Amino acid sequence: MPLPEPRGYPTRFGHLPRWAGEPLKLLTEGALLGSPFALRLGRRAVVGFTPEWNRMLLSDLETFRSRGSFSSLSPYLNGGIITTDSPQHRPRKSELNREFHAGAVRGLADRLRAVIEAIRPRGDFEAGSWAAQVVQASLNAAYFASQLPPTELAAFLAPLKRPFPAPLLPRPLLFFRMRRRVAQIQAEGHGLAAHLPLEEVLIGLAAGYDTTAHTLAWALWHAANHPEWHTPQGVPLLVKETLRLFPPGYVGSRVARRVFAFGAQEFPVGWLALYSPYLTHRHPDLWTGPLRFDPGRFAGKIPAWGYLPFGGGERICLGMHFAQLVLEQALAVFPAGLKPLRGDPTPRPLLTLAPRGPLWLRGY
Repeated sequence: MPLPEPRGYPTRFGHLPRWAGEPLKLLTEGALLGSPFALRLGRRAVVGFTPEWNRMLLSDLETFRSRGSFSSLSPYLNGGIITTDSPQHRPRKSELNREFHAGAVRGLADRLRAVIEAIRPRGDFEAGSWAAQVVQASLNAAYFASQLPPTELAAFLAPLKRPFPAPLLPRPLLFFRMRRRVAQIQAEGHGLAAHLPLEEVLIGLAAGYDTTAHTLAWALWHAANHPEWHTPQGVPLLVKETLRLFPPGYVGSRVARRVFAFGAQEFPVGWLALYSPYLTHRHPDLWTGPLRFDPGRFAGKIPAWGYLPFGGGERICLGMHFAQLVLEQALAVFPAGLKPLRGDPTPRPLLTLAPRGPLWLRGY
């Protein structure tokens, strides 16, 4: 039986115009039809959002590959560990994880706290702009021991926060200059970059930038509006709830290497198989009051394969612990709290999910 589809266009472009202009609305409409549902995105795609679907896509690395999925469309994400598939993925990730496991990342805490304290705003500030500064300074400190000129890092990362198609356009000169600069810093032995392949450095910068910056902007906004959670004990839960409501990677994709089945449906080789943390995190069967901001829900048990801000399984995000550390350290530099002034936290889909903003706060 054909899968249900949300409203599209009766042309070969199908849902592609809506995907480019209003992907959250399209996904939300599709979710009302059940899981999974179909999309026509210039190629056939199927979207699921139940825990069973998430487990299948993220656990079966023999059936579902990353190369050729949405990540491959951007020069920033088309390579490295992101597009490495089974059987090469596990040994490559194991090697990289020596620099990114929780214990190794915790060793960066004092350095990150110092660079964040140095740029802490006094008085009124816009959360999104400051969050971008924080993440750039943190990436520079971790990867390059702050030896990379900040203007060069900002120029390299800037297209990631622009509307489509900016993040997808090839930028050979920009990448050539960045590779040359990174190679120089690697040769001098600075930071994490000295212990990583050059390609993984560039991928790590791109994958960790706008995702963490957007999450930090939302976390600051919620910390100001819910000061009872802006405490050393409350911040980890506040961050988790921010990531539940606003997962930066609001949709992920794989390509079917072979025929696969889900329930009574069978899907052919080459189909795009999509999962959506945004839909899963707002599923009323999994979360009580799913649209309500309630960090306290994370004091209890969370649904297995129902919380995926960093993906899941073997392919869980390599930079997860680093991102969490940056978020916690940035929130900790406002011991006297934050006051919300004005702003629009409505999610806006770019390459990743971002606040529509701006979000104006007052720091104490």
